[in-house]
Amino acid sequence: MNEKLEWSGTLLGVQPRIRLTRSFDQRSHTYLGFVLLVDGELDGVQRQFLVAIGKAVQAKHQFSAGDRVLGKGVRVPDPRMETADLYKASGLKVLERPEEESPASPPFGGVAPALEVYRERGHRRLAARTYASKCTSCTWGCEMPAEMIIDHWNPDVRRYRMETFCYGPKSCALYRAGPTRGVPGRKGMSYEEEDWVDEDATGHRDLDD
Repeated sequence: MNEKLEWSGTLLGVQPRIRLTRSFDQRSHTYLGFVLLVDGELDGVQRQFLVAIGKAVQAKHQFSAGDRVLGKGVRVPDPRMETADLYKASGLKVLERPEEESPASPPFGGVAPALEVYRERGHRRLAARTYASKCTSCTWGCEMPAEMIIDHWNPDVRRYRMETFCYGPKSCALYRAGPTRGVPGRKGMSYEEEDWVDEDATGHRDLDD
């Protein structure tokens, strides 16, 4: 599991690496760093894959879509807790960087903002199908591994899933919320996370912010 695998390719997108913990109607976020969506070669195989990097690494290299990059990484130990294929990235090197500026229309490119910006902006749920088809390259999109604590009295009982969110402008023409999300609880109970949760999380932002 600790074997360093070589990889290289072109970045299709850079997004925040955030882990979501749910406990019925409560939720919390752990801001871990960033993920690079790479179209290239991983351990000798051509494919698309995700590489997790830390906050300091992104601050140093300022990765953005279009960069040609190489490096090494270790396979993540628990895929339920990560969207990335690799973490513990090392030997990172930018081989080529495009000269043209990123488009000012969605999906938004450029260098991803600092994690503190994502935390301050808050997110809205994003339909998984919309994320997969339109938002994987957008700096405001995010797929989070969600760890759900089912019973406070028996915290070892947990469930896992992936959830998709948008930190971008409320006016984005590509955005689709999708259905509300239910969170399982003890003794068969369930909590439905309704629209007001998103409205509360992003209520401090204007339509184009």
